[in-house]
Order: sequence, then structure tokens, then C-alpha cells
Amino acid sequence: MIKHYVNNADFLTALLEYKEKCTTAKTKGKDDPQIPNYIGECFLKIASHLSRKPNFSSYSFRDEMVSDGIENCLMYFRNFDETKSKNPFAYFTQIIYFAFLRRIMKEKKHLYVKYKATEQFGILNQFEYVEDGSGGSKQFEIYENISEFIHTFEENKKNKQINTLKTKGLEKFI
Repeated sequence: MIKHYVNNADFLTALLEYKEKCTTAKTKGKDDPQIPNYIGECFLKIASHLSRKPNFSSYSFRDEMVSDGIENCLMYFRNFDETKSKNPFAYFTQIIYFAFLRRIMKEKKHLYVKYKATEQFGILNQFEYVEDGSGGSKQFEIYENISEFIHTFEENKKNKQINTLKTKGLEKFI
């Protein structure tokens, strides 16, 4: 029977067993062993289920988000400290969550560059004709909210720069 959830106790046990194998391999002067399939499946389950949450489900680049989340888990899973927490599910969910946020910011930046180039080339004011199914054609604007997206992105960037300058100035003063 296939489980569609991650059992936290089994996940913790698998991580601890793998860490022990890694320390044994290091003492013998060998490379770390391959990560067990169960740990990889847990990363995949956490990432894919988190991507279905309402705040992430509407993005067209969900596969990239899941891939980034799994990649970050593989990069940082050795940092999990079982003496501080017995909840690897929460630890890796946070790693994946922030990987998703970074992917969204990257995609928004790419979209901004694309929209800004579109605006600068003057394509923004052009109209396109599309067949309406009855043999005629209707006219509509290619992009409806590019200007709004560009303005919001630039405002957020400006506010972020102002906030970093304020903290740097305050640090200089102190």
C-alpha cells in the first residue's frame, strides 16, 4: 500500500540511520553513501503536497518550485540537528517553503524583464486581431496589466532599497 503522507517518526529514523552511515564512511575514509530512496521520496512528497496549497497552486512553474525545494533539501539535510528537534518534517517543509518563495521572486524578475522590454519596444500599444469563431475578428489589447505589474515591481524594488539604506545608515550611526 502506497502512503501519501510522510511519517515523521520513520523519516527521523531514516535520517539518523543515514547520518550514522555517513560518519562510519568518513572514519573509514570513504565517500558518503547514496541517500536512501525513502528520504528522497519524503522530500518529493513534502514538496509536491506543499505546491498544491492555495498560495502556490496557481503558478505555472510549480514543477520548477518542487525541483528547487528538493534540491535545497538535498543541499541542507546534513544541517538537521536531531538534538534540537525531533521533527524533520517541519524542518524540511520550511526549507521547501522558502525555496518556493525564492523561485517565485526569480520568476517575477524574469517576467519584469520581459514586460519592460515589451514596453520599451513600443509593443505595448499595439493591438492584435483574433478570430471570434463566427468568421469575423475582434480586436483586443495584447497585455492588460503589464504597466501595473511593472509599476508594482519597481515600487517594491525602490522600497526595498530605501529600507536597506535606512538600516545601513542606522548601523553607521550606532
